[in-house]
Amino acid sequence: MESTEPLRYAEFVTTAAEWRQLPTGGAPEIAFAGRSNAGKSSAINALARRKGLAFASKTPGRTQHINFFRLRSGALLADLPGYGYAEVPVSTRRHWQQFLARYLAERAPLVGLVLIMDARHPMTALDQRTLEWILPGRLPIHVLLAKSDKLNRAEQQRTLDRVRRALPEYGAALHIGAQLFSATTQQGLAEAEGVIASWLVGPSTAAPQKKGPGVKGSDPGPKNALRSA
Repeated sequence: MESTEPLRYAEFVTTAAEWRQLPTGGAPEIAFAGRSNAGKSSAINALARRKGLAFASKTPGRTQHINFFRLRSGALLADLPGYGYAEVPVSTRRHWQQFLARYLAERAPLVGLVLIMDARHPMTALDQRTLEWILPGRLPIHVLLAKSDKLNRAEQQRTLDRVRRALPEYGAALHIGAQLFSATTQQGLAEAEGVIASWLVGPSTAAPQKKGPGVKGSDPGPKNALRSA
């Protein structure tokens, strides 16, 4: 695996709306999650150096599937549906809560999660619920504070310090990092690539089977956790 620009050659592979549609083969996966309109698609495109690789809908929250992109190494990127928009039928929202809960808890090849937050509005109630929801899976998490170019230097530092102080509350035993990021100015691009590369060349090419909430029965995890629309 190349140590620099690990996502540069990403290509679309498939999309999945159900468990049986997930890619097979066991290649390591990195998942990207974030509140709708937080800048997730732009972050993926910037990391991959490709415009339009991850589709940014004109109607935030409308994506209702997981899009997979394959790297030259064979590893996969999983673009999860944005959360935070509730303008979908309750049955659809429940399906996605259950599917994503199972994906994050049971998907064996998943080796890390990149969580995108808007630097101007980080650690929203939905972001916090998502962290609480993901933590039992014991995945390493790296927070990208996207759209950081919208803040001046002092505001950027205050925001980063505040988020880093808040993150340990979600479990000292779990590795959670945070950084400033801008798809527009490429701020933090190399740092994010380094974190992702370290996950892909870690001691194991596939994470162990994980247990988590929202998997048994019809329980979707914390109420209104990942609301896809």
